[in-house]
Parts: sequence; structure tokens; C-alpha cells
Amino acid sequence: MTVIVTAEKLPIKMLNDRLLVRIPTADGERRTSGGILIPATAQIAKRLVWAEVVALGQNVRTAEVGDNVLFSPDDRYEVEVGGKDYIMLRERDIHAVAASRIEASTGLYL
Repeated sequence: MTVIVTAEKLPIKMLNDRLLVRIPTADGERRTSGGILIPATAQIAKRLVWAEVVALGQNVRTAEVGDNVLFSPDDRYEVEVGGKDYIMLRERDIHAVAASRIEASTGLYL
């Protein structure tokens, strides 16, 4: 399925195995399940990031628009479309997909 995003009134068609994702803007402080506050300046090695898929190329098979995908921030390319910042990924750079259509008992533990 090809999704078209408009930028400056020109249609954009995602190609091949590319995904366009939007990272939630809550990049500030985090709180652990135990209540410990982790400041935004804390460095965590190799932390993966969740983002929402907003567009994808015709060859993407594992994700759909609206899904959340898990990827490494090291494998990303930033792009501005219509005044908003997005991340461009390849499908092979995605580690997991979270969506309501996926069965809960996949046997995987994340």
C-alpha cells in the first residue's frame, strides 16, 4: 500500500521498503515503573525508540500506517515534510511492530 504525504502542495510517494515515522514529542524526563525520575540529559547506551508510522512504501510488509515501530536511533535519517520533522527508515531497521491487529500470544518477550 502506498501512502501519499503532501509537502508544499506536491505529492510525495514513499518508495520500496521505506517508512516515514513520527516520534512522540515527549522527549523530556522519564519515570520508571518504580517511581525513579530519569532526567532528559541522562545517557542510556543503545536505547531503542518507539515511533508511529505515517507513510510507507509499496514493498513494506510488516507494518501499516498507524502502527508503532521499534528502531535504533542510530539507524535513522531525519526529514522535514510540510514544516514537521519525521524519520525515514528502512523496513529491515525495524526491530518490532506494535498494533492492535497483532495477536497477543506471539511467543516473543519484549
